[in-house]
Amino acid sequence: MIKVGIVGVGTVGSSVVKILQENADIITARSGKKIVPVMGVVKNLSKKRDIDIPLSDNVDDVLQNDDIDVVVELMGGVDDAFAVVKKALLSKKAVVTANKALLAYHRFELRDIAGDTPIGYEASVAGGIPIIKALREGLSANHIQSIKGIMNGTCNYILTKMMNEKATFENVLKEAQALGYAEADPTFDVGGFDAAHKLLILASIAYGIDVKPEDILIEGIENIDNEDIFFAKEFGYNIKLLTIAKKSGNQVQLRVHPALVPMSQMIAKVDGVMNGISVVGDRVGETMYYGPGAGGNATASAVISDLIDIARSGKKSPMLGFKKPLENCNLTLMNSDDIETKYYIRIKVADKIGVLSQISQVLGAQGISIGSFLQKPDVQDESNAILLFSTHTCKEKDIQIALKQIGSLVFVKEKPAMIRIES
Repeated sequence: MIKVGIVGVGTVGSSVVKILQENADIITARSGKKIVPVMGVVKNLSKKRDIDIPLSDNVDDVLQNDDIDVVVELMGGVDDAFAVVKKALLSKKAVVTANKALLAYHRFELRDIAGDTPIGYEASVAGGIPIIKALREGLSANHIQSIKGIMNGTCNYILTKMMNEKATFENVLKEAQALGYAEADPTFDVGGFDAAHKLLILASIAYGIDVKPEDILIEGIENIDNEDIFFAKEFGYNIKLLTIAKKSGNQVQLRVHPALVPMSQMIAKVDGVMNGISVVGDRVGETMYYGPGAGGNATASAVISDLIDIARSGKKSPMLGFKKPLENCNLTLMNSDDIETKYYIRIKVADKIGVLSQISQVLGAQGISIGSFLQKPDVQDESNAILLFSTHTCKEKDIQIALKQIGSLVFVKEKPAMIRIES
């Protein structure tokens, strides 16, 4: 029998308890052992919860209980969660966590602390999609060439509604909040930070690279508007918040940002609150993973998959899936200035002769050539125009210099907007 203590019995924790109890027969058949939730830790004991296990508001009742074999950490946050997980591992208790923020900052420390003590974290990325197991096990014979993911359901819901219904960001965000898809303060989701945490976890498994969220390029979807939607539809793109990991020689690109994605790509067809992840291996080619990225039952399903793995064998394989460096040389993080891709640019200008020529000169001075161009009148002010460009492939550093220079031109009415194109 495997006895489990759950720290944080909210939506996901309650689902874990119920699934372990209600699906006990099939879980026992698949794991070879009974997996029993024996105690939960909560902040507020007076809050009513529809579960049938003893509850405590003292985490030491789980951590110091010699009968508990596995600690499931679902409390969220970084520092307090790290202290709990570290103490559990030092006590040689196995750990299962769904905490992406904890792993984004402390995954390599936890690996070193854990040693041979099992630690599972399937639920930390993309909810019910078994992407951790796919990278650690199913694709372990491959050098991973790239990972592209839609890993935040809130952003994907908002962008899907904007694309399909020509709704504004502000209106769709309010709708998402009313439906419970977005938090009252949505910054963590719409700003790209939630997706970035998940990207760093996957990049550690794929490339063995240890960087923090502050080290990588992160942009959110707050500035997407209907002109961008118009351009995307006109040229056969969908707009998605993408998480991207890509190996380029001895370096790895890691970035999170909105992107124009050709509709022909499978990742472009992932809509609503669903998640999707494309992984390209050097031997297998492209593999695609799709499913619910959040929710009590979906996330609990991933938690329990780790519990079953631990019950089956003790799961003493390395936490990140490798025992020595993955490449002949340690891969390093590419500076975001060196990223090369195509770009879409939106510029609001005074509708005068010579404007396009001057903008083209600025772009040309940075070695940037225009791929396509559209001009639309400004419906709010007929004396202005909206210029929509796409570029051929160029460096991030060059496009940023050009945008800064364009923004300073006297006829430019607003700060130029840019979205990267991932083809």
